[in-house]
Amino acid sequence: MSQVTTDLIHSKATFGFWLYLMTDCLVFATLFATFSVLRGATAGGPDGRELFDVPFVFVETMLLLTSSFTVGLGLLAARRGHRRALLTWFALTGLLGVAFLGMELYEFAHLVHEGHSWTRSAFLSSYFGLVGAHGLHIAVGLVWLASLLLFHLKHAVDERGMQRLVQFSLFWHFLDVIWVGIFTIVYLVGVL
Repeated sequence: MSQVTTDLIHSKATFGFWLYLMTDCLVFATLFATFSVLRGATAGGPDGRELFDVPFVFVETMLLLTSSFTVGLGLLAARRGHRRALLTWFALTGLLGVAFLGMELYEFAHLVHEGHSWTRSAFLSSYFGLVGAHGLHIAVGLVWLASLLLFHLKHAVDERGMQRLVQFSLFWHFLDVIWVGIFTIVYLVGVL
């Protein structure tokens, strides 16, 4: 392929990825708006003050923010051509992501076990919808990360591989930004 063709494919893939991220922004904006409107619709049931364990969620937050740092270190290693460091940092990112997702699933299971499922009130429906959508994105990100790790176990990082790593990094950082919004709007404001 000519350089012009390669650049065109690269720019189309980059544009498509940014378009995807912007549509995801719209999805999360809608979920945040829905949660904000339904925050007080508890149907006589518990609200955030009674349900949320902020120290527990703070640990989740630190796990996810640390994973954003490790994905950044992995990207720097890839740019320097250090494949082993890339794999190490991205594997650590995956472990932190799995720990975060495990804590989120534990929180959901605990709430459901206590009788506070998404069917209890509009507040809980919007909570499970917003936080669950984020968790689903984390799960998809972990599958994507695993495929990147498997690919780069056998292949050096070329230009297309670097583009994939950058796109994953952007996706992962995007999920961190969304989580900071969730932590602030759902949990911190929810306990006030």
